Amino acid sequence: MKKLTRKEEELMKILWKLEKAFVKDIIDQYPEPKPHYNTVSSLVRLLQEKGIIGYTQYGNTYEYYPLISRDDYRKTFMNQVISDYFDNSYSSAVAFFVKEKGLQPEELEEILKLIKNRQ
Repeated sequence: MKKLTRKEEELMKILWKLEKAFVKDIIDQYPEPKPHYNTVSSLVRLLQEKGIIGYTQYGNTYEYYPLISRDDYRKTFMNQVISDYFDNSYSSAVAFFVKEKGLQPEELEEILKLIKNRQ
């Protein structure tokens, strides 16, 4: 799966939250200024063509729903980031966040607990 564009991700975050929605419901979730109906409709159709969104038809109206879960997308995207930017090294990624984002010792301890409890 290819990484979604920023606009596609923004729409998908709304759809993941709503689980099922008509275009007007999606638009209602956007902050002001809200995008035009045709803009959102075109983006939905594009995501549908990519196999990311499915739909149920009710006459001339379509209710859309995600075909990929947020967790599945996150896994795919994060694995790609680790591969592309950290040479497949999770320790390099953690080191980056420690250095650049100032992870606190408590946060690192929580990460260690997660690692230990996974085994």
